[in-house]
Amino acid sequence: MHDFLAQINYDVWVLPALLLIPLAGTLLLLLTGAFSGDDGSLEAAPGARWIALVAFVLEFVVSMGLWWSYDPAGARWQATFDHWWIVPWNARLSMGIDGISLMMVLLTTVIMPLTVLGSWTSIRTKVRSYYALMLVLTTGMLGVFVARDMLFFYVMWEIMLVPMYFIIGIWGGERRIYASIKFFIYTTAGSLLMLVGILYLWNVSASPALGLGQTFDYDRLLGIAHTHKAALWLFGAFFLAFAVKVPMFPFHTWLPDAHTEAPTAGSVILAAIMLKMGTYGFLRFAIPLFPSAAMTPWVRSTILTLAVIGIIYGALVAMVQPDFKKLVAYSSVSHLGFVMLGIFALTVQSVQGAMIVMISHGISTGALFLLIGMLYERRHTRLIEAYGGIASVVPLFATLLVIVSFSSIGLPSTNGFVGEFLVLIGSFRTHPYFVLFATTGVIFAAAYLLWAIQRILFHALDKPENEHITDLNARELTMMAVLVAGIFWIGLYPQPILRRMETSSARFVQLVESGQASMRTAERGTR
Repeated sequence: MHDFLAQINYDVWVLPALLLIPLAGTLLLLLTGAFSGDDGSLEAAPGARWIALVAFVLEFVVSMGLWWSYDPAGARWQATFDHWWIVPWNARLSMGIDGISLMMVLLTTVIMPLTVLGSWTSIRTKVRSYYALMLVLTTGMLGVFVARDMLFFYVMWEIMLVPMYFIIGIWGGERRIYASIKFFIYTTAGSLLMLVGILYLWNVSASPALGLGQTFDYDRLLGIAHTHKAALWLFGAFFLAFAVKVPMFPFHTWLPDAHTEAPTAGSVILAAIMLKMGTYGFLRFAIPLFPSAAMTPWVRSTILTLAVIGIIYGALVAMVQPDFKKLVAYSSVSHLGFVMLGIFALTVQSVQGAMIVMISHGISTGALFLLIGMLYERRHTRLIEAYGGIASVVPLFATLLVIVSFSSIGLPSTNGFVGEFLVLIGSFRTHPYFVLFATTGVIFAAAYLLWAIQRILFHALDKPENEHITDLNARELTMMAVLVAGIFWIGLYPQPILRRMETSSARFVQLVESGQASMRTAERGTR
């Protein structure tokens, strides 16, 4: 397979193609709407969802070649593409993947076709606009993961914000306007600070002493040494942008509203992909660009403390939620706390564990939101108390909900166990006390999810309206089969994924450690 892909120069065109395929699908949707002149309802535009599905399936097929063509022992950046973009600013359309971004690209292309299937019957108005926004959103998300030019990265970061704002604001629940505006304000505020940091780096790169010329090139900006004070301010700007997106405690308050009010597909995309952009931002930009600031003892301890607080706080608040969707939303705060713990523990094992948690959370929490959406379509309520004993009525749904909940808890043989175990083991070497407190989050996760599924599935079937709920159909089973396969594959045989990420994780750790050492040497030289 690798030789065949090499013969057709797959690596040369694949990343631009991944960004252009969704845009082509968007154009086709808009053209069909312009020619038909219909109102965009599901009945008037049944082909819109098929156009989106075909585009996303094609996207997935094209992206899968990256799994086979990527060489873990090869160059740092692979499948690279570089072309002039804005010549006066020296900005380029520069793309590439390493083992970390490879997994984020594949996670995106796997999830997006499932979100179309999840929206198949629930989205009935402005259908063309909905799927067009989903396609544009995909281009923005993939652009974030493959960008090697800081300005290009920022543009992609902002592009993905607009479609999600409209997806929540138009097709969301009763409080959708409030949730969408809150989401937009939080994310934009952090992003603008990051833009200031990017422009500062671009301006500093013009210094004659550096000999770079003004540039947004990521690799060239990595080597710039900043004074410690400047590095702290710059890291703070990037930190706020990414911490809001993760979201870390206490920057998380937009998330429960956005998750709860978003349509099912919006919640899945937020949980499975968009939250990972925050943690990916730390791995790719905030820490490698400013290692001395990120690993300053008080900064590192503060972030680790916030991560552990997020793990425990998210789990405790989830435990008291009456709304099942909001419960899962708060669980994301807890799970992403494990990712931040693994990243800032700074061992190869903990970083790989953080990556596995990112992938596993995308699969498990995405599956939970899909299941909640299926139940909501049937009963039009997400309140846990509205159910009880429905396992006897919908056995297929009940089985899948139990499996996915076990993976979210981190039961051995599921994907959740592998990631959290690696994070805890890898972090224990450098921060044992933080790990001691973080481990309680696993116990709390079992408490809130097991209690929830007990009340939904195994209490008395005492409400007549629950006696006639229909079980899952073929389309819904297809969606869940893909995600359940991922749950057990990663849980039982994670080695292929770990092998593709190991070299990149080791390079990340080495880059940060060497950056720290260089700063210490420079500080001693100025004394």
